Amino acid sequence: MKKIATLITALFLLVSCDETFDINRDPDVLPPGQAYSTILPSGIAGVIGAEGSYYAIIGGFWSQFWTQNTTSNQYKDIDQYSIGTNDYQAGWGAMYDALNDIKVIKAKALAEGNTKYYLIATILEVQASQVLTDLYDDIPYAESNNPLILQPKFNTGKEAYDLMIADLKLALSKNLSTSVGDTPAKDDFIFNGDMTKWTKLGNSLLLKLHLRLTEVNPTLAESGVRALINSGAQFLDVDASMHNFEDADSKSNPLFESDRRQLNTTLNLKASTTMYSYLTQKADPRIAKYYEDGGTPAGKANNQGDFLNNATGLSTVILAPTTPAYLMSAEESYFLQAEALARYYGGTGAKSAYDLGVAANFKKYALTPNSLLAAGGAYEYPTAGTLSTQIEAIITQKWIASFPGNGYESFIEQNRTGFPVASTTIPQTSELYVPGHFAVSVRSVIGKNFPKRIVLPNTVKSRNPNAPALKAITLPVWWDVN
Repeated sequence: MKKIATLITALFLLVSCDETFDINRDPDVLPPGQAYSTILPSGIAGVIGAEGSYYAIIGGFWSQFWTQNTTSNQYKDIDQYSIGTNDYQAGWGAMYDALNDIKVIKAKALAEGNTKYYLIATILEVQASQVLTDLYDDIPYAESNNPLILQPKFNTGKEAYDLMIADLKLALSKNLSTSVGDTPAKDDFIFNGDMTKWTKLGNSLLLKLHLRLTEVNPTLAESGVRALINSGAQFLDVDASMHNFEDADSKSNPLFESDRRQLNTTLNLKASTTMYSYLTQKADPRIAKYYEDGGTPAGKANNQGDFLNNATGLSTVILAPTTPAYLMSAEESYFLQAEALARYYGGTGAKSAYDLGVAANFKKYALTPNSLLAAGGAYEYPTAGTLSTQIEAIITQKWIASFPGNGYESFIEQNRTGFPVASTTIPQTSELYVPGHFAVSVRSVIGKNFPKRIVLPNTVKSRNPNAPALKAITLPVWWDVN
């Protein structure tokens, strides 16, 4: 994991070698018109690199996509819930390094009236901050990355959400047709300057923020969702991804690069019984795209956290160097819409959005879900079911579709909704185990509990007196009231 910082920097090799992308130049002294195209690639690659490596690894374990191989040691601390204040500190640092570039763009764009770069920067800032606050709870937001404030105030999770929602609404309200100055193009690794797509991503992110409030503040969640949908806002229908990766050293997908290439092994990540058993039970063909020997008689999975059992023949997790890394996938957007329609619009349109989400994920693997979505199929949307049953179907499909690099999102959603169902009493070795149910790690160091957050890094606590008191990994973040 120590080489990920090098990976994040090396992602810049993917862009043109033209001097416009010279990241060693000080953006504050660049001629007008060059600063945006110099800093934006840095901000995007930094967020993608951190989320797609550090948090993808942790998210994949805690969403039970994979477990530690029985002959390896690399990720035992994650698998047994023993991440401490001295572990994975670089992830936090990498995210705030990226946010520094993003906030420079945001401030410059606001001052110059460049509403296009202002919208992009705000969306990136909110997306990265949403991941951070949903994993750590209290974070520096309002005062972060301010050169005049070396020890920024920590905003509570609730404060961060209020600020993120307000910032996103403001950016989305600005008139892009009156934008002054440069227009985003090849410096935009996500949409190549297509502002319609950025607006859709912003709307989808705003939808996500409001849906995260369903349990802690149902009234605000509903009013926010209704205001957005009733306004006629359009939502993401394509992937918001960085996708120009190459099968070469320090140029590939961050998860592949950090786990496979830099560690020079394929022996760390093995199929978790949780995901593997569910896909097997449903005869889901994606299993063969997720795991080597997936769905074949030779395929085996390991119980979550049971890395001392000396099992053999375990299915290896399939990772590829050119797989895109997602800020938000099209399917996540569709599932957000499906949940909103199920909760607040009597289910009208929910099935259609759900079906589109499932189909979008299958399409990534050159598969179709036709029989699974058809009447009587394993993934048929439960139109006549209870709201709880419908939410379970939506969130379960979101969980499957988050594989491999967005497991932190499905981990967060499991904490919010309780789906997939988590059992603290039935081990995966039991005949009573239900395929797909989350199981407490066999080697858990926190008893019959699941992790609810990542502990604040010691480097932050020791350097900033404004940092909050350390909180246990089992303590829910503010919106998690289940």
